[in-house]
Amino acid sequence: QVRLVESGGGSVQTGGSLTLSCEASGKTLLIYCMGWFRQAPGKEREGVATIYFNEGVTTRLADSVRGRFTFFKDQKDPGSNRLYLQMNNLTPEDTGRYYCAADTSPGSCTLWGPDYQHWGQGTQVTVSS
Repeated sequence: QVRLVESGGGSVQTGGSLTLSCEASGKTLLIYCMGWFRQAPGKEREGVATIYFNEGVTTRLADSVRGRFTFFKDQKDPGSNRLYLQMNNLTPEDTGRYYCAADTSPGSCTLWGPDYQHWGQGTQVTVSS
């Protein structure tokens, strides 16, 4: 199986930045696509970003975070299974628990949670005004 561990959450003020990381272990060669999702209290889970590696690197960001968030793989250690979500210019609407997820079924790389089979425990992000 695939194990995912998130870290890097915290509390910041509006306009601040955070970098979340996701470390994958286990049968990582089975991973086709990885994604970040978030869920705020009382709200549905929202897909934030996806990344997959197929003849290069392809990332996709939700409209709500495009231009502020970046999803990328560890550049310093290409052999690692760590990915990062760089979040800039944060607003209170970005508050929520952020989850890393892996899809081991080849096909489309989507922002739809049910497409993902493996999930981390999440890390909390709180943005105050």
